Amino acid sequence: MSWTTHQINGLNAWTGRTSAMEVTLLPELGSKMVSLRNRLTGREWLAPAGGPLGNRGYASSFADSDGSGWDEMFPTINVCRYPEHPWKGTELPDHGEVWSIPWKAEGQEDDRLSCSVHGVRMPYRLGKTYSFAAEDRLRIDYQVTNLSPFPFAFLWAAHPLLHIEEGMEIIVPGELREIAVSYSERDRLGMRGDLRAWPRPFPNRPECRLDRTGRREERTAEKFYFTDELPEGAASVYDPVKQEGITFTFPKEKVPYLSVWANYGGYQGQYHLALEPATGFLDDLAHAMKQKAAAVVEGGGTYTWHLEVGWTKGKL
Repeated sequence: MSWTTHQINGLNAWTGRTSAMEVTLLPELGSKMVSLRNRLTGREWLAPAGGPLGNRGYASSFADSDGSGWDEMFPTINVCRYPEHPWKGTELPDHGEVWSIPWKAEGQEDDRLSCSVHGVRMPYRLGKTYSFAAEDRLRIDYQVTNLSPFPFAFLWAAHPLLHIEEGMEIIVPGELREIAVSYSERDRLGMRGDLRAWPRPFPNRPECRLDRTGRREERTAEKFYFTDELPEGAASVYDPVKQEGITFTFPKEKVPYLSVWANYGGYQGQYHLALEPATGFLDDLAHAMKQKAAAVVEGGGTYTWHLEVGWTKGKL
């Protein structure tokens, strides 16, 4: 296990690898992960950029970025205004603050990589440390430090845009039965907040299944959250043809929500899928706070969680 530094398009890059996994990050580009490769099969799991890597800087629209890789969404996803004292009325940018600004990266002696960034409009420090829990499993430990004396609410979500093919399986705990719509292109699944059954949202249209990746030609795009309490923090995408997959695991006590972004050509013509463990509900921090569905770190305190990513092998 080791980390090395190099350059990608003039940007400093860090690559960590084991016998089974290779990971590449760009700290200067919001600490975006641009590659997550299975070295045993050669499969690249992250969606590539359709054009030049990059974004238009702090508070720019995520739609104007490269639409690739894995970014961190924090402290909101949708644009909103913080609703409580002492930052009441402060506007938080699209997809949060941290995906569009440089992070500091530092290799550790114990084969870990630590990255950190400070808030722009809110007083916090967000840190994450990458390590390999096994040859085929990456672990990311997160820590939010509140640099103020007041309680600070936040919404974090992982945003790994996965490189997919038609017919791949989306696997979540079997007890989950219902989703809430956050976004649906042309309102195919309904309006924001509408509830639908999982995995078949329409009783009269059994052919419509949300647990299988669709074709790019379908021109659909949806974001939805599971409304049921997670029995465990786990979600996977599996390729039944090549019999390999990727699995995300996380502590449900700290990360109690799971959402899915399924873009089959409907948004900007892009084709990818994201499984998004989250600390808040329905993308809007202000909404989540009103629903008591946001994480809170007390004044001067810290909030920690982790996420592990590993390979699924063989037939499920």
